[in-house]
Amino acid sequence: MQADEWIIAAPLSERQALPVVVQPRVPGLALTHALAGLPALIETALATVGGVLLRDFTLDGVDGFQRFAASWGAPLLPYEFGSTPRTQVVTGVYTSTEYPPHQTIPLHNEQAYTREWPMKIWFYCAQAPLQGGQTPIADSRRIYQKIPLPIRQRFDRHGLMYIRNYGNGLDVPWTQVFNTCDKTVVTGYCNRHGIACEWKADGELRTRQVCQATARHPKTAEWVWFNQAHLFHVSNLNPEVRETLLEFLAEADLPRNVYYGDGTPIEDSVLDEIRAVLAEETVLFPWQTGDVLMLDNMLTAHARSPFTGPRKIVVAMADAYSATAQV
Repeated sequence: MQADEWIIAAPLSERQALPVVVQPRVPGLALTHALAGLPALIETALATVGGVLLRDFTLDGVDGFQRFAASWGAPLLPYEFGSTPRTQVVTGVYTSTEYPPHQTIPLHNEQAYTREWPMKIWFYCAQAPLQGGQTPIADSRRIYQKIPLPIRQRFDRHGLMYIRNYGNGLDVPWTQVFNTCDKTVVTGYCNRHGIACEWKADGELRTRQVCQATARHPKTAEWVWFNQAHLFHVSNLNPEVRETLLEFLAEADLPRNVYYGDGTPIEDSVLDEIRAVLAEETVLFPWQTGDVLMLDNMLTAHARSPFTGPRKIVVAMADAYSATAQV
């Protein structure tokens, strides 16, 4: 049986191709029983549009989601060198970022602040929120094309230097980020991944890494905007929080910050222009309980809107890619 005989695949709307919405012609079909014909359709949609929303299928909860994500042929990845608090639910499946419900998480590509990242990422809506809580998405190719050329050229020329100071009650502790309490394990990880690390006098850790600002997709050969400068930069903080932190901390000790790759500051006005492009390209859709969103992590960025009421979105990642290995 051909896939199009039992499923419907269509753009989100007449004006918005991302994501492709895939639904069974008879609602309630088990997603794990619907795999025949789906992988080819989804892989094509990922390479062209960048994301697929699987809706109106049934799935056996988080365990079923884990099996579905793992069925794509690559082991599910651990959340290593993470930048936000998450909890493992089952092997390879994590809670979405555990920030308070009132906070917005800006658009970003997963782990674009490193030289290694997952190519595929899945989100499963185990419980849709009462209000808000969308996972906005955006086409990273369109963002790349819309970023003003002088900004893009400067970012490309210098790259980006991410600086992180862990713990002290201000950010995720290094023990959680590296999943160990052993400093030698952390140092070894950093050495292997091209991350400069410094153990400070108070026992806390500072890391520094120069990474890409844009990247070329290894399969489609398209250029994408691929960094988290607008998240890490001090201008991402609420102005009052920023002012308070800088009263008590030297700039070098802020929980996180980012500079041009040569160490010079990135102008706030540059980040304002980048954020304006991201806002223009944002695509929103409401979650429905049972939805699965699958993204090509390089082609499509994701975010989180504030929400009210319970919300349970879990995440899985696979297909590791190393920019360092390509050099």
